[in-house]
Amino acid sequence: MSDKLILALDQGTTSSRSILFDTMGKIVSTSQKEFEQIYPKPGWVEHDPLAIWNTQLETARAVKGQNPMAEIAGIGITNQRETTVVWDRETGVPVYNAIVWQDRRTSKYCDELKEEGWAEKIQYKTGLVIDSYFSATKIRWILNNVEGAMEKAKAGKLAFGTIDSWLIWKLTDGRLHITDVSNASRTMIYNIRTLSWDEELLNLLGIPKEILPEVKSSSEIYGYTSKELFGVEIPIAGIAGDQQAATFGQMCVEVGSVKNTYGTGCFMLCNTGSEAVKSNNNMLTTIAWQIDGKTTYALEGSIFIGGAIVQWLRDELGIISSSAEVEELASRVPDNGGVYLIPALTGLGAPHWDQYARGTIIGLTRGSNAGHIARAALESIAFQTCDVLKSMEADLGKSIKELRVDGGAVANNLLMQFQADVLGAPVYRPVVMETTALGAAYLAGLATGFWKNIDEIKQQWSVDRCFTREMEAEKVQKLLKRWGKALSRAMSWEEDE
Repeated sequence: MSDKLILALDQGTTSSRSILFDTMGKIVSTSQKEFEQIYPKPGWVEHDPLAIWNTQLETARAVKGQNPMAEIAGIGITNQRETTVVWDRETGVPVYNAIVWQDRRTSKYCDELKEEGWAEKIQYKTGLVIDSYFSATKIRWILNNVEGAMEKAKAGKLAFGTIDSWLIWKLTDGRLHITDVSNASRTMIYNIRTLSWDEELLNLLGIPKEILPEVKSSSEIYGYTSKELFGVEIPIAGIAGDQQAATFGQMCVEVGSVKNTYGTGCFMLCNTGSEAVKSNNNMLTTIAWQIDGKTTYALEGSIFIGGAIVQWLRDELGIISSSAEVEELASRVPDNGGVYLIPALTGLGAPHWDQYARGTIIGLTRGSNAGHIARAALESIAFQTCDVLKSMEADLGKSIKELRVDGGAVANNLLMQFQADVLGAPVYRPVVMETTALGAAYLAGLATGFWKNIDEIKQQWSVDRCFTREMEAEKVQKLLKRWGKALSRAMSWEEDE
């Protein structure tokens, strides 16, 4: 097997990446390309689907070109979830830009659904709270706002997909219109109990079922890439939404194991096994993956703005010139100096689910400086994670013993130490931090025989560093109390207008 490699396509919110892994789960080659973020109006976030496809193809060809003699045993795809693309089946051209998971344009319609009393039924069927975060109301918006789209959709001439579906359509030259259970479970129209698209919810939202992809498992050979793309046909064999893929990459395969990914947003998942645990604390119930006919569920806490707050410091505030500089800037001050930053730039996700919250910096004094703001930004990521973990513990009825972490921001030692301080639980950073891509690779590798079974893969997970609490408990409680107070100032901001 040594001359074979697995290719993971990791299509994220701000960039497309391709990574080749060997049988030991080690990175052989990687390529990454950013693409434009489009903000047509306040609260609206879009991507050009063709830019997503072009950057993803470019990076895939780049890593394959760096390893011309290697055979690609399979492709695993992982993707930003909920982001919605609708395209013409005949031309393959999108009818509108991709509406990104962060987009808030359907917030008012979501309020109407809640007022009509749909919240409990939608949560039971889909595991989700009613929020513009999910795909369903985005699909509805496109069909109702693009001229002729609804008529074409009813006639079976349009296709909807999350980003995985869009990439697979392009990779197979339109031969496959599929998704997997993990991505389907993020649309708000997929019944996670019956494992099927839900007719009642489709009728409620006015979404014709003709546009929906076929739902598959997370690990099987679905089909093959078009030969002209890479010179050979390569099996496409794994699909999972980015957070589910990261959970699998972290080998959180035991019931009760938990990971948190620190990317654009932060996403904590806890494996609940074959049970779809209903949350009473504003967590989501989601499908983690389906392998060999067995469906694994998870509880999830979704934080909208995690590492993106550091990008905001760089791109909009200009107090750093690269994301890597934030740790050094924050280290110039011994603490936050009483400054708290609520990063509700696109509302608040779990456990608050406040579509009308907005970003706030509070506690400023004459002595406050860029270091305090940088530190407050990093601490906000850890505070939000703590809020989610406490809610998850309440749902599970027990404390979480450890947290496995991954994503770009976990390279920041100051953030990871502060995270361990406020949680009071050990934080484990693995050697391979690209666990999202790794999870997709594992799913594809299992389907193609590249790896024999999950037990073989489990041997590969290893710890780079463990962070444990160093701060006094009394000080932690004071910080958490002030965080809660700051949070209350940012909530429902827009609603008052």
